[in-house]
Amino acid sequence: MGEETVSPKGKEYLSGWTPWRIKRYWFYGFVTIFALIAPWITIDGSHLFLLSFDKLKLHLMFIQFDMQELYLMPFLLMILFIGIFGITVLGGRVFCGWMCPQTIFRVVYRDLIETKLLGLRKRIKNKQQEPDYSKAENKIKRVVAILIWTALAFIAAADLMWYFVPPEDFMVYIQNPGQHPVLIGAILGIVAFLVYDVIFLRENFCVYVCPYSRIQSVLYDDDTVMAIYNPNRGGDIYNDQKEKMFTKQKDLLSVNANAECTTCESCVTVCPTHIDIRKGLQLECINCLECVDACTEVMGKLGKPSLVEWSSEKETLYMKGKTNYFRPKIIGYAAILIIVSIVLVMMGSTKEYMLLNINKENRLYSITQNDEGKTQVDNAYTFLLQNTLNEDHEYYFDVIAPAGMEGKIKIAKPEKPFKVKPGVVKKKVVILYTDEMLVSDDRKDTVIPITIKAYAVDAKDKVVVLRQSTFTFPRADMLKQ
Repeated sequence: MGEETVSPKGKEYLSGWTPWRIKRYWFYGFVTIFALIAPWITIDGSHLFLLSFDKLKLHLMFIQFDMQELYLMPFLLMILFIGIFGITVLGGRVFCGWMCPQTIFRVVYRDLIETKLLGLRKRIKNKQQEPDYSKAENKIKRVVAILIWTALAFIAAADLMWYFVPPEDFMVYIQNPGQHPVLIGAILGIVAFLVYDVIFLRENFCVYVCPYSRIQSVLYDDDTVMAIYNPNRGGDIYNDQKEKMFTKQKDLLSVNANAECTTCESCVTVCPTHIDIRKGLQLECINCLECVDACTEVMGKLGKPSLVEWSSEKETLYMKGKTNYFRPKIIGYAAILIIVSIVLVMMGSTKEYMLLNINKENRLYSITQNDEGKTQVDNAYTFLLQNTLNEDHEYYFDVIAPAGMEGKIKIAKPEKPFKVKPGVVKKKVVILYTDEMLVSDDRKDTVIPITIKAYAVDAKDKVVVLRQSTFTFPRADMLKQ
């Protein structure tokens, strides 16, 4: 429909209209920029998100967790999947059309590289017509397009790896590829997959490979918002067996004089997954809203609303009233997300900045005479202490005895604080002793509960942990020998 056929009402209707496609491009840009810069953002050496297999650490919201604290990962995965499922119930496959890397990569390759940069495709609005590769010029352009995308695929692969290998380490590692074959192999594997997926597999990944499209049929309800054709205004193009009945407007009007569909099929030619939205709900639809834009432009020139809307079946197809966004199912998903998030925050807030395991030696105790002639009872332990921070710290500990025994159980070894480097597990033999009569029992040894308060000498307020242990005191006749 040319500009000369646009009615004055149509010009007024389309004035100020911004296509969903443009909004998606802006959103893609935001998501891409965030994904690229997020790994580089650090606070005191901690990343926004980093699952480091190299250093066996999880960074979450600028807090570092050791691998022993990976119990947080299931909560992160729950938030991810429950969030996606909730979004699907509310807005259909909006994740696929607006946030999925597969969709973003295809838009970059097809719309930007093939269409805008190289002119292989004539128009973004026609995604059904493939370039004519019988022409030598187009063959050269295709090779150039593949090379450009391969370069971008290396950037995408590196960006993905930055969430598993800190960027500062990544840049050092790739300068010595022979020493890091796993990293180099992962990058090359990701690049190979992205080249095959984006250039050759294309939207078939969404249709045949991705399991998400199969899940949607379980999650959708009549209030789910999606790209939907309005047959009440446009007329039925397909019958109940999903067979196409009309290809020309005059044939449609002969059956339904009020049908508004022009049968221009702009909504079909623009679809990246090659479906006809007028056929009804189809699992191939990714809610990119390209068909909504196409119909809005065609019908807008006639001064009419689009026949393809981002709406629900309840509102558009069945005309049973407005879409109910705050329905029990949505509230349920939101409640679960809030509960899981609160649990994650509570568990994350108990983060310990050092790890300490205490193992008591098999020998219960030893009895000696000290220099002052007093009987001394020793208990030996093995402390395994790990510094989970990024700088060296000196560590020591105190012994907290039960009421009435305060200060009577002392530290014989080590005598002074000891240094532990970041990420290093330090094994330390610890000996506690007492030279006082703690318990008088002629029948059995007494196991006394104690608390070990370990801390960083230079950061007592922040780096401190409490661990429960025991001190074994011998029976009275053992002390007389």
